[in-house]
Amino acid sequence: MKILVVDDEKDVKDLFLQRFRKEIRNEEISFVFAFSGEEALEVLDSMEQEAILILSDINMPGMSGLELLEKIKKDYVKPPPVVMMITAYGDDENFNTAKRLGADDFLTKPVDFKMLKEKLINTK
Repeated sequence: MKILVVDDEKDVKDLFLQRFRKEIRNEEISFVFAFSGEEALEVLDSMEQEAILILSDINMPGMSGLELLEKIKKDYVKPPPVVMMITAYGDDENFNTAKRLGADDFLTKPVDFKMLKEKLINTK
């Protein structure tokens, strides 16, 4: 499973690579990282929509995760990627907006990696 992680915090990359070390080594999961919404779109274009799952932060400078979500759901339809939104703020407004824009799931920071792994297994 290929996963695109979009977050403006660069240390997220090290965290994901550490927490999914076994799955990466067993070639069950591979990660691609983008550090802005704009970069995520460039990555998606270059991947020819290989990303099966997209994990995106909501609050980022420039293009927000919600703007990115709206663009992904509109422009990347085959195969339709699963998009999980991640935010430090578990407020109803972000949750409702993300759901309305087509988010498949919603996670809060700090990410519960045990729960995320369970969700990823169910997405395969």
